[in-house]
Amino acid sequence: MKDIFSYNADINKNAYMNWRTNRFDHIHNMHVIAEGFMNSAITLAETCLKDNHDKKADMLIFPILFNLNHGIEVYLKSMSWNLNQLLNRTDSFESSHNLKSLLENTKKLTAEFDNRTEALQWSIQLVKYIDELYTKIETVRDNGKKVYDITFARYSLTRDLEPQFYITEFNNVVIDLENFVQFFNDVYKDLDNMSSYLLDILEQRNELKAEMESEYHSNS
Repeated sequence: MKDIFSYNADINKNAYMNWRTNRFDHIHNMHVIAEGFMNSAITLAETCLKDNHDKKADMLIFPILFNLNHGIEVYLKSMSWNLNQLLNRTDSFESSHNLKSLLENTKKLTAEFDNRTEALQWSIQLVKYIDELYTKIETVRDNGKKVYDITFARYSLTRDLEPQFYITEFNNVVIDLENFVQFFNDVYKDLDNMSSYLLDILEQRNELKAEMESEYHSNS
């Protein structure tokens, strides 16, 4: 068998894992990963819309939702890390898979960096989705503690080895793929634009800092 990690003679039939990444720019690399996961979720949903005569959407919806949520998670983490650097902090990002918490933290950092109302425009649609999602995956334990299970798209069982919400529901649990593609194209655009904007600001600041340091050393 030919190695999976190998070249094809046709350059358009290769996937270059390090073409878009940068060895020294970790935040940029997270942006690349986030972009890939969100793009793949939407692309896969579009594939199902083009031809679903075999009902493949009923099984592909799980990797679609996993890729979507992971893309959102990595976007929020990369933006948080970027904002922390712009705010001259040493923190990176919250080590959690809790999308609601990650979103609130990123919004808070955004407001600290730019207190204009429009600075949070990127989060409006995303808030709607995460609020809806958590009505499905968040439960309250007997002790009153809220717990969430973001692994719903990866495993058919919860952490307590109970069936996920879509299995125990009597009525069909359905996702309108046309609405999904339309809605998340907007979310994707909002996240990608904001993340790219922050990356540009950080890059410009770092370049200016490097120029000033170089000038200082040349004059000393």
